[in-house]
Amino acid sequence: MQLVQANNQQGKVAIVTGAARNMGRAFAQALAQQGADLVIHYHSDSSAVDAEQTARLVKESGGRALLIKGDLSRADEVNKLFEQTLQAFGRVDIVINNAGRVIKKPFVDYTEEDFELSFNINTKSVFLMMQQAARHIEDNGRIINMGTSLLAAFTGYYGLYAGSKAPLEDFTRALAKEIGSRGITVNTVAPGPVDTAFFHGQEDEATTAYLSAASPMGRLGKIEDIVPLISFIASQEARWITGQTLFINGGFVTR
Repeated sequence: MQLVQANNQQGKVAIVTGAARNMGRAFAQALAQQGADLVIHYHSDSSAVDAEQTARLVKESGGRALLIKGDLSRADEVNKLFEQTLQAFGRVDIVINNAGRVIKKPFVDYTEEDFELSFNINTKSVFLMMQQAARHIEDNGRIINMGTSLLAAFTGYYGLYAGSKAPLEDFTRALAKEIGSRGITVNTVAPGPVDTAFFHGQEDEATTAYLSAASPMGRLGKIEDIVPLISFIASQEARWITGQTLFINGGFVTR
């Protein structure tokens, strides 16, 4: 009996939200290199050029690419994303809910607008994507939600970011239970601080040094540290992993 097989996504179709840059781009490219066709979601015109670059990388890696712009906190736009995907490719096998927004402030300084923006992007959009994925994804499909290791940390100034990511753990367990009989897995991946523009947009030299030192390895994570886990969780070899929050953070502990 062959216990380990090479990852192969040939003939599969993956949707990656927030795929214009950073980790989303890397996830899309990795899946394309394994044979998948990609739906590359981006949020606004300001991300269009970067999304087109992701599409070029996907095509250079051997996959087909479909670019879709949309506000995923709106049910009609999420529905349209799945409709366009099915029209173009005829199926959905992998959904990676990667789009996110971080607003770093003291708790008392958050505004109602900050709250609504954070929960719309980090919570509501994932909820709506998971609903449509459950309706349309093929048997033995994979749903992956991107959380944060801040869920297990004791630190300030990220209250809305961590708070709006926290519901993903319960969404993950609930949907995993409901659709697991179809061979579909649902998991949350929770990275620690990763050296991307997304991270540095909220940090300065001092906080970057502090968060780097929070890992026993003394550094921030790199995109290439995260991609192998996503590739594995998206594979058929990960069929016995579901309903989990998988922390990947180099031993990240705040103090």
